[in-house]
Amino acid sequence: MKYSFYFIASITIITLLYIGCARPPDYPPEPVIEYLSLSNNSMSQSNIADRVLATISFTDGDGDLGDDNGETTIFIKDLRDDSPENSAKILPKVPEPGANNGISGEITFQLLHSCCIWPPQFLQDPCSPSTAYPVDTIIYEVYIVDRAGNESNRVKLEPIFLQCN
Repeated sequence: MKYSFYFIASITIITLLYIGCARPPDYPPEPVIEYLSLSNNSMSQSNIADRVLATISFTDGDGDLGDDNGETTIFIKDLRDDSPENSAKILPKVPEPGANNGISGEITFQLLHSCCIWPPQFLQDPCSPSTAYPVDTIIYEVYIVDRAGNESNRVKLEPIFLQCN
């Protein structure tokens, strides 16, 4: 009876120690992102107070996301034109949890107000109201870069419908 108590207590302690020694996550050294959501999918070009918030999830194997020196770390491209990144954000430095530990989480950021881009046949200035072309559709592509210079995959956000009139 006495031996069975010690045996059960030993097994319980060994099990608790095993569970308590969690392994760090096995993420690759470059960040990996996934699109999660938009706060809404429409905005008006005439109302600069319209806000759209985008949320992405991330993992990073070496835990070196963000920057305290003002370096750009989130890149946002409007896919309606073929110019380079149209917008960039600075992600504050994410504290590293310890040696060789990966990190994961979510990032929410505001998308900048935008203007309608007219097809060439409309011969109109961007941002001018139009009844002939009342809605434009914006799709943004997003990626992040960690402090080591590793670039994440690129994700497309869902379409945002921009009211042009």
